[in-house]
Amino acid sequence: DAEYDRLMQELRRIEEEHPELQTPDSPTQRVGAGPVQDVPQHRHPVPMLSLANAFDEEKLMAWQKRAQAQLPNATFTYVCELKIDGLAMALTYERGRLTIGATRGDGLVGEDWTPNVRTVRTIPQRLRGNAIPERVEVRGEIYMTTRSFEKLNEQMQDEKLFANPRNAAAGSLRQKDARITASRHLDFFGYQIGYIQGMDISNQWDALQHIRDWGFPVNPNIHLAHSMEEVIEYCKQWEQERFNLPYEIDGVVIKINDFAQQQELGSVARDPRWAIAFKYPPVQVATKLLNIDVNIGRTGAVNPWAMLEPVNIRGVTVSRATLHNEGDIQRRDLRIGDWVLVQRAGEVIPQVVKPIVERRTGNEQIYHLPERCPRCDTPIVRDPDQAMAYCPNTQCPARNLESIIHFVSKAAMDIDTIGEKMCEQLVEAGYVKNPADFYTLTHDQLLALEGIKEKSATNMLNAIEASKRRAFWRLLFGLNIRYVGEKAAQLIAAAFTDMDSLMKASEEDIVKVAGIGPKIGHSLYIWLQEEDSRALVERLREYGLNMHEERKVSTGPLAGQSFMLTGRLNTMTRPIAEQALVQLGGTIASGVSKSLSHLIVGEEPGSKVAKAQKAGVPIHDEQWLLDLFKEHGVQIEGREGTLLAGE
Repeated sequence: DAEYDRLMQELRRIEEEHPELQTPDSPTQRVGAGPVQDVPQHRHPVPMLSLANAFDEEKLMAWQKRAQAQLPNATFTYVCELKIDGLAMALTYERGRLTIGATRGDGLVGEDWTPNVRTVRTIPQRLRGNAIPERVEVRGEIYMTTRSFEKLNEQMQDEKLFANPRNAAAGSLRQKDARITASRHLDFFGYQIGYIQGMDISNQWDALQHIRDWGFPVNPNIHLAHSMEEVIEYCKQWEQERFNLPYEIDGVVIKINDFAQQQELGSVARDPRWAIAFKYPPVQVATKLLNIDVNIGRTGAVNPWAMLEPVNIRGVTVSRATLHNEGDIQRRDLRIGDWVLVQRAGEVIPQVVKPIVERRTGNEQIYHLPERCPRCDTPIVRDPDQAMAYCPNTQCPARNLESIIHFVSKAAMDIDTIGEKMCEQLVEAGYVKNPADFYTLTHDQLLALEGIKEKSATNMLNAIEASKRRAFWRLLFGLNIRYVGEKAAQLIAAAFTDMDSLMKASEEDIVKVAGIGPKIGHSLYIWLQEEDSRALVERLREYGLNMHEERKVSTGPLAGQSFMLTGRLNTMTRPIAEQALVQLGGTIASGVSKSLSHLIVGEEPGSKVAKAQKAGVPIHDEQWLLDLFKEHGVQIEGREGTLLAGE
């Protein structure tokens, strides 16, 4: 690193003295030239398909048998590659020069982060060697080593920490300022050729050798297997040895080696038939459940937490885990003093899997939720319709802080320079008591806070000012009204178009909105009648926040119809299905009510089916949805693909 820095300084000096020598792929250009304002889209010439998963040997063998049945006379060899836990990238090279670095996105269209990709030292700016194709797309994984991940989190200090190296890698690449990406020590492994012009390659093993020859790191643990027994042995070997690697893996990718065979096998809705991911189970560790504590969420929900004897799970010390709600604790018969199994499978918060009943001594204690809020001492209320308890005091300090954090969040008003820690500081200092107070903050007040410098204060005030122009639905969502989530806020904003109309609406008017049920309608109506709510709205109006939504008149064939999906769809993801329905003029409901036009049911649906039956809502299966799309000319390629047509 020291030698690298010395040479970089020397190169900068030369380029400053002789600007004509500077080229776009110079290492000095890798550190970025300032913030990127907009992220352009990149359509992949060849779709970046996802992979089917196998979680045991039986499913792995079933995959092989399906391939063999499709090509009964074929003899297969298999390339085994460690499945790096990072961010998939597609790198395009024209005449040997890097021209595009794009994320996978939805498989058909990704985000073009080329300036940031150029900062990753292990990605070559120019291909090496003599056998360089006219045009080639090299696919691979941007990742962060566990050591770099630990260092990054140490440097984050008061900022929100990354949950795992994968999130850290993705977040580090997607920076508006490429210089931040350059400072994050990202790495890259190449693993596939997406497409190639001007060169013939016949199999995956040879492709990996070419990728290496062109200057890319290729994982040194790749293996060419000649039987499924050899594949399974490889998977077993790395299930044990993965913890010795300097980066995280979550399985093994197995690919049929021969490209001609791959072509014949083709792909099914969401994935290629010639490849599969063998996924390892999450690591589970035993530790002791010392106590159960609760915190109060933004709507007053009482959220129990497991306080654990600290235990190390894959390099991360875990001392607490989520328990969801009181019903969850009772269902799993968790008791204070139990030995429990804990896992951290990429989630932000570790999970308690189950108690180890065999290790009970008889001294364990059955847990009971507190009768009063631990922050404001208000009696806890239990919601009869949900397995939830909540603090009803709208002035509860804990609720208030969480609601302020929610207001600035990315999903709501997106004030991106203000995070949880800053909200805590502002509340503690008495500067912010409710969301409207953000718009009265001064430069001097911010500078008085610990750790805030001139530039940070200016950036915060600029971000607060910019938030005034956010869409009306974002404000509705940010106001923290019970049961009003993102979708409900969008439906309400579209129906009433401005705050004045909404505040004049009756409860019946609100419930009539397609997709808004009685529970949401009642909660919103009650909130709008409260004196404190009206005072807050007036203050926000006075400070210039946008309270108007442009009415979008739908002219599609499904205009006036509302849809809701529940359960897993086999041929497409729910977001893709919802996108198609909206494109055809339909609206997506946020809950089941009598006004819902259609409920579409996939595999393993939830309680919405029973509610729809009770409300007399028409219920359809996935085939009905496919027929509807076909009728209106909508074609969807791949389960996680995108809309290819639709008039």
